[in-house]
Amino acid sequence: MKSLIIAEKPSVGRDIANTLNINEKRNGYFENNKYIVTWALGHLVTNATPEQYDNNYKEWKLNDLPIIPNKMKTVVISKTKKQFSTVQALINNNKVKDIIIATDAGREGELVARLILDKAHNKKPIQRLWISSVTNKAIKDGFNKLKDGKQFNNLYYAALARSEADWIVGINATRALTTKYDAQLSLGRVQTPTIQLVQLRQNEINQFQPQTYYTMNLTAGGLTFQSIKPQSTHEKKVFEDIKKAIEGQEGVIQSITKSHKKSYPQQLFSLTDLQQEAYKRYHLGPKETLNTLQALYERHKIVTYPRTDSNYLTDDMVDTLKDRLRAIMATSLKDIAKTQMNQSFSVKQRFINNGKVSDHHAIIPTEVRPDMSQLSQRETKVYMMIAQRYLENLMPPHEYEAISIDLKVGDNIFAFKDKVTTKLGYKAIFDHQDKVNEHIAHLEKDAKLKVSRVNIEQHETTPPAYFNEGTLLKAMESPQKFFKLDDKKHNETLKETGGIGTVATRADIIEKLFNMNAIESRDGKIKVTSKGKQILELAPQKLTSPLLTAEWEEKLSLIEKGQYNPKQFIAEMKQFTNNVVNEIKESEQNYKHDNLTTTECPTCGKFMIKVKTKNGQMLVCQDPTCKTKKNVQRKTNARCPNCHKKMTLFGRGKDAVYRCVCGHTETQAQMDKRHQSKKTGKVNKKDMKKYMNNDEGLENNPFQDALKGLKF
Repeated sequence: MKSLIIAEKPSVGRDIANTLNINEKRNGYFENNKYIVTWALGHLVTNATPEQYDNNYKEWKLNDLPIIPNKMKTVVISKTKKQFSTVQALINNNKVKDIIIATDAGREGELVARLILDKAHNKKPIQRLWISSVTNKAIKDGFNKLKDGKQFNNLYYAALARSEADWIVGINATRALTTKYDAQLSLGRVQTPTIQLVQLRQNEINQFQPQTYYTMNLTAGGLTFQSIKPQSTHEKKVFEDIKKAIEGQEGVIQSITKSHKKSYPQQLFSLTDLQQEAYKRYHLGPKETLNTLQALYERHKIVTYPRTDSNYLTDDMVDTLKDRLRAIMATSLKDIAKTQMNQSFSVKQRFINNGKVSDHHAIIPTEVRPDMSQLSQRETKVYMMIAQRYLENLMPPHEYEAISIDLKVGDNIFAFKDKVTTKLGYKAIFDHQDKVNEHIAHLEKDAKLKVSRVNIEQHETTPPAYFNEGTLLKAMESPQKFFKLDDKKHNETLKETGGIGTVATRADIIEKLFNMNAIESRDGKIKVTSKGKQILELAPQKLTSPLLTAEWEEKLSLIEKGQYNPKQFIAEMKQFTNNVVNEIKESEQNYKHDNLTTTECPTCGKFMIKVKTKNGQMLVCQDPTCKTKKNVQRKTNARCPNCHKKMTLFGRGKDAVYRCVCGHTETQAQMDKRHQSKKTGKVNKKDMKKYMNNDEGLENNPFQDALKGLKF
């Protein structure tokens, strides 16, 4: 009898097979005398669409809403049906005695496996592999500590409740809004508050009134002192009067204070922190960073599990810290990493805290030494960020002397502040060394300094910055800082539940909002579009607030702990959905297409709207049920014969026209003719081969003389 291991992806399945010496390859799985390892392809089973229910909600009708099935139905995803059949057959195979779930260790990973097992009507015992990296060591350790699958039942119930509630609310709210206003509109408990987040910041910037204020400093003894009282003022005359009184005067040092201080590195990376830092340093979008991390985790096996919201490690990882340091020695951080090998590490390290790790610890390097030559440029950047942050946290703190000097000139006090490094600590990574200010060394209390210059500076208050893809992610993690919620408990709930969305879904949500034209990015500044503003106006207010998500996550967390009934949660969501649909039905608001054209749809006769696509723009029927599209323009790979830039295609077929930004225009016929003549003027592979075998085959060809002297 054998154990069936179900991994989430083929790459992880192969890693497990290699580690456990499961070498016999079959169609969709590996096998040996003890184990069979197979895999999903992400999700193999998902919630059925409304069209797949017996009631057949294929047509979008407002009167059919809300759609609330008595029992939620799941279906096998058609694209991966073959692999599901393989997994199902293995589950029900007589030689399989039990199942080992080896999907990602978390709520969604549990859902992936349990939906498959449920669909296959599994009755066999379940064990759980719970690991945060897919190195050989982690896999072996995990299999030595397999857990009883029943321990994770509540995790599955929470995942299923979240999935079903999202379906019920999302499907009904989107269909209600779309059919009510005859437009392609979408609502969601995470995406709609995210639009609102962007709008709140936009409002703050638009309503901002800049104010002028002044500061004053003076130079004495080669040092620049800042005014303390007042530190700044809106009245320039206040500083002008002081300036007149102190120019050319002598100041007396009232005090010199020196205090020893320490600074510590930033915390180990959570996914959101890493995505934000990657955008800040390299302008990598959140989705790009997550995809890169997945490759580093799955293919290269050099970082731990990416989808984590923790900045801490657990105390059982202390023994692995040096192994991870050895791995870093394969990088440009080798010399510094080597110096840390002599250190001793304990559970008292600042980044060790079991209480602040739920499913997964912070993102750190694994014990596998990276082959830097095998990493892409983007993978190298992301890995080095993780390795550097890890190394910083293992190094001693940066120590410095904070110096403060108070200078009294007349009745006014001015201050000078500086830092002098005493121990570089973790800042040695940056080769950072503070320069000692020579003017400080010989100063003493009561010493007199001549004022050589007095300067009044004018400033203006500035509005907050627009969100970019990095800062919007962080805002989604802490929305309570932006939404004004009256109840303190609600703010605390949002803080405890980690904001809106999850570390795994936020990048997808932002990308979806871009794709549906609810938000746009101009020069890195994210703004709400006209469509996005109307979605906020038309949506029920409860769906534009992060409070709903906070309440959900609070209850889902209780379900995970076995302290809340998932059926009760779903019943509440059904009632909430009823209220949302009724509110949309009774609304008297209107939706206006800001991109409506005068072109009639060839299918239904309604006016079409112009939408932007990745490579240009097209016309789409305003009726979502019609789905007629017409190509208006798109960027092509055809190059302009004058400036060699890519040309834009307008229209279709024989009437198509290619235009370049330089002004050059060609018809489809001219383009075909130009490319035809290009082809006939070239030596094709067949002719080249003929020439290589027998140079008589290309008489009078210009390539003959050019090639005949070459030795191949």
